[in-house]
Amino acid sequence: MKKLYFGAAYYPELWDKSEIDEDIKRCKELGLNVLRVGEFAWGKMEPREGEYDLDWLECVVDKLHKAGIVTVMCTPTCTPPRYMLDKYEEMRNVSDRGVRTKTSWRCHPCKTSHIMREKNRGIVTEMAKRFGSHPGIIGWQIDNELYPYGGGCYCPLCVKEFQKYLKNKFKTVDALNDAWGMSRWSLDYQSFDAVNPPLDGEWKHPSLVKAWWDFQCRQIKTYIDEQAEILHKYTKVPIGTDMMSNNNLGYYETTHSLDIVQFNHYNKAEELYETEFWYDFLRCVKDKPFWVTETQVGWNGSTFAACGARPTGNCFINTILPFAHGADMNMYWLFRAHRNGHELSHGALYSTSGQLYSVSFEVEEAIKLISKHEKTFTSPIKSDIALSFSSTAANTFMAAPMLENFDYTATIRDKYYTALRHYNVDVIDTAHSLDEYKVVISPFMCHARENNFKERITEFVKSGGTWIVGPMTDIVDTEVTKYTKSTLSFVEEMVGAELLYQRPIENPQFKAEWNDGTPCEISMCYDSFLFANPLATYTAGDFGKEYAVVQKEIGKGKVILVGSVLSHKDLRRLIEQNPILKASDNVSLTERGAKTKTVIAVEIENKQGFIEFDGRYKSLLTGDVVSGKITIEPYSVDIFEKI
Repeated sequence: MKKLYFGAAYYPELWDKSEIDEDIKRCKELGLNVLRVGEFAWGKMEPREGEYDLDWLECVVDKLHKAGIVTVMCTPTCTPPRYMLDKYEEMRNVSDRGVRTKTSWRCHPCKTSHIMREKNRGIVTEMAKRFGSHPGIIGWQIDNELYPYGGGCYCPLCVKEFQKYLKNKFKTVDALNDAWGMSRWSLDYQSFDAVNPPLDGEWKHPSLVKAWWDFQCRQIKTYIDEQAEILHKYTKVPIGTDMMSNNNLGYYETTHSLDIVQFNHYNKAEELYETEFWYDFLRCVKDKPFWVTETQVGWNGSTFAACGARPTGNCFINTILPFAHGADMNMYWLFRAHRNGHELSHGALYSTSGQLYSVSFEVEEAIKLISKHEKTFTSPIKSDIALSFSSTAANTFMAAPMLENFDYTATIRDKYYTALRHYNVDVIDTAHSLDEYKVVISPFMCHARENNFKERITEFVKSGGTWIVGPMTDIVDTEVTKYTKSTLSFVEEMVGAELLYQRPIENPQFKAEWNDGTPCEISMCYDSFLFANPLATYTAGDFGKEYAVVQKEIGKGKVILVGSVLSHKDLRRLIEQNPILKASDNVSLTERGAKTKTVIAVEIENKQGFIEFDGRYKSLLTGDVVSGKITIEPYSVDIFEKI
C-alpha cells in the first residue's frame, strides 16, 4: 500500500546543532514523517566560491533517517550567497524600470545569466553527488516558487534573448508585424532589435505582453530543466518544483521534465474551496498523486501576522482536503517559527521556543485519522467529467481580458467548478488526454487549437462524448489575434451554427429561456447563434430570433455550444450526470475506490450541512449505518462506504 506523508519545512542551518535532536522528538510527537530542507541554505553549503561544505546537511539527513523521518531535499538556487550576487552583478534581475535588484531578500536570480546558470550547475551537481542515493531522501524540490515576479527580468541579457526568441519564432520582422497587427497606429518594427519588453504604465500591446510572458516562462522552464537533468543522473527518487496557485506559469509545460507535481498555497480560512479546485487540477497534471509542499498552519506573516486567524477545526480540514483529492504528501510552512529576520511573524507548528500552538493539535488529529484510513486515501479517483483550465487562456486573458474586471481563474473556479462540487471532476489543460471522460466542459478557452485539441475533441465527440463549449472559446490564435473568416476558428462549422454577435459586457436586461419555457439564467457575456438546433433562446434585450445555447449530434456524441455563463443549476442540466450524492453546497464530496463506492465528505465552510444517501452506507469513522438524509457538523469529515 502506498505511504502517505505529513511534514513541514525545516531550516536546520538556522539552529544550533543541539536543537536538532529535540526537533526530531517534536516531529515524533506530532506524527510528522517528512521534512523538507536546504532551499535557502546555499550560503552555508558554499561558504566561499567553489568550496562546498555539505557535511552539516548530511548529518541532519542521517539523523532524520535514523529516526524514521524522510527528507525532501531542495536545491538552494533561489538564494545565491550575498558574496556571489555582489561579485557577479548580472546574476541579479532587473525591474521594468531598469533597477537592479538589491541583495536583500530572495528570488534575485536572472534566469538568462550564464554565470547564474553556471553557479546553479555547480551547487546542484555537488548536492546530487552527495545525496542522490541517500536512503533517507524520498524526493527533490528544485528552487522555490519560481515565477516571473514583476513581469520577469528586464536586464540587457534577457532583452537580447527575447529578441532572439522572437526571431527564431517568426523568422522575419514582417511576419511578426503581420501576426501582431503592428501597422495599426504605425507601430511596425523595422528589426527584431527594436522589439523591447512592455513596461508598466503604458497602454501595452496584448501580443507583446503575451510574447514577453511566454518568453519569461520559457526561461524558467529551461532553468528547471537544467537542474532536473543533473539530478536525474544521480537519483531515482521523484524530482519536482514547488509551484503556486496560478496557471500562468503553465503546470503541464513547467513540469514536463519532472516526476512529481509540488504545490504551495496560503488561502484564507474561508477559501478552502479554492484549494479543492487546485487539487483536482494538480492530480491530473501527471495523472498521479501530488505533493503539497507548503500551506499555512495558523497564519501568514512577514513583518506582521496576516491572512486572519483560522477558526477551530480549519487546520484539521486543511490537512484532510489534499489527501481527499489525491495527494500523498502535505507539508506545512513552517516547522518552527523563526528567531529573527524576514517572516518573523509567520505561523508554524512550533513556536520559536519549541511550544506547540493550539492549531497544531488539529494537524495531529488529522494525521491520526488519515493514517488509520490510509487504504481509502490511497484508492483511485475516477472522474467522468473534465473541466478545461488552459494556461494559454490564462495568459491571453491576462494580456487582453476583453471582459471588464475579468479574472479567468476565478471564473472557471466559481462559475463552473463549484457547480460540480458533488461530482468527481478532473480539471485539465489542453494537453491532457480526453479518452476516459463522458463530458468535457470548455468555457473561455479562447485558443482551442493547441496540442491538436481540435482533432482530439472531434474524435472524443464522435466516440460518444459530450463537449459543452463556450462562451468565448476558440476566438483568438496564440498571438491574441481574432479570426477573420468567422468569429470562431472551427466550432461554428463543427456545430453548423453562425455566431451572429458577441456582446462581451454584463447586461442584466438580457434574458433567455429553455425550450420547455423555464428560465435559463445567463450572465457576463452574450454570444448569439443562428442556423442551429436551439436548446435555449434569448427572450429579452436587443435580440431577434437568436439562440443562447445550441446543440449538434456528431457521431455517437454531441456538442453543446453555450453563448453565456449559466447558473450552476443550468450548467448541471447540460451535463446529464448524477452527482456522487445529494448534499448541501458547503459539503465537499469525493468518491474513491475501484470496487466499493466510498465517499469522503468534508464540511468546508464552518457551518452545518447535510447529505442525502442513495442507499445504506456505513461510516468508516464511527461504524454507524446511515441512510436517507443526515446532518454534517461544521468542519467535520466522515467516510461512508456503500453496503
